[in-house]
Amino acid sequence: MLSEEVTYLETTMPISIMAASTAKSVFWEVFPPMPTCRVYCTPAFQDGHLFVVGGCSTTGLPLDTVEVLDVASEKWMTLPPLATARAGAAAIAVGKQVLLIGGMDSEQSPLTSVEVYNTDEGKWEQKAELVQPSMGITAIEREGKVFALGGMGADTSPQALVRVYEPAKDHWQPLPSMPTPRYGASTYLRGNKIYVLGGRQGKLPVTAFEAFDLEMKSWTRYPSIPSRRAFASCAMTENLFFSLGGLQQPGPHNFYSRPHFVNTVEVFDSDQGVWSKPVRSARMREKRADFVTGVLGGRLIAAGGLGNQPSPLNSVEGFNLAKKRWELLPPMPTGRCSCSSLQTSNMLFVIGGVAQGPSSAMEALCVREGV
Repeated sequence: MLSEEVTYLETTMPISIMAASTAKSVFWEVFPPMPTCRVYCTPAFQDGHLFVVGGCSTTGLPLDTVEVLDVASEKWMTLPPLATARAGAAAIAVGKQVLLIGGMDSEQSPLTSVEVYNTDEGKWEQKAELVQPSMGITAIEREGKVFALGGMGADTSPQALVRVYEPAKDHWQPLPSMPTPRYGASTYLRGNKIYVLGGRQGKLPVTAFEAFDLEMKSWTRYPSIPSRRAFASCAMTENLFFSLGGLQQPGPHNFYSRPHFVNTVEVFDSDQGVWSKPVRSARMREKRADFVTGVLGGRLIAAGGLGNQPSPLNSVEGFNLAKKRWELLPPMPTGRCSCSSLQTSNMLFVIGGVAQGPSSAMEALCVREGV
């Protein structure tokens, strides 16, 4: 089966690696650093303002700090603190509100609490709590409703919970659970379906790929990601899903005797319904894990992370979707791993993370106008 998939990709996606060129249509914009160094923070974007909420400090403790960047003026403002310090929460902007869901407190316990920041009133409010404490939830907004999927519970076990929140009613309603419990998954909204890819169950990476039909209120299982890799990154284009890089664990058919970084690229074509593993020449240029991905300026982006170097990577590469090849892109001004990220139509924000310790760096890969 795998050989058939490889053959399929070779015939439909003739990819080559660009030897050594730097794409000129994208560039890095360096914003003033965040007032607070942090990792595992939660970003949200609303009306030209980038909110950075909670996270872990240089001492490793969760923060109640909330800072917001006015992207146009490049100025930071400090907002009122959270009622509960937290890291690993989910955040989503809905209208004039920023909704913050779950996370982990200073005792390393998952939270049930939900807080909302009202931009008109300039303050945080406690809202209806989750039924079960969760951290590592992923959230999607559609037509003013917020869908919260998965998470890790108080007993550290992964959850299959799916919940929907309507701000006007301040009420969480349960929906059919995911077939595969997980936390830290990648979620994507396309049409009337929420796609859930990857994630974790404790120390084990999840390969399950599933979709929830919002109209039928039912789940569909798709073929799983072909190879199991920890700290891999995922991305979605119009009709393709990508699973990139990661840390490969030893297996019975694995030549390596210890975990190692990989530059694997696996692609699911939603039209064909199969995963394809590109030929060796189509892999990423750099072996990396725990890195940022996005889709910007017609390219699939892979930035930073951990690799075979003693410090976090600053290298950036892009898979040109039109030319079907990888290209070198301008390097990150600050090499980092474990970054938070947020994508807008023309910017990929890379927020905080770890350089030599928790970082205050705020940088964005941007599309050059007129190119």
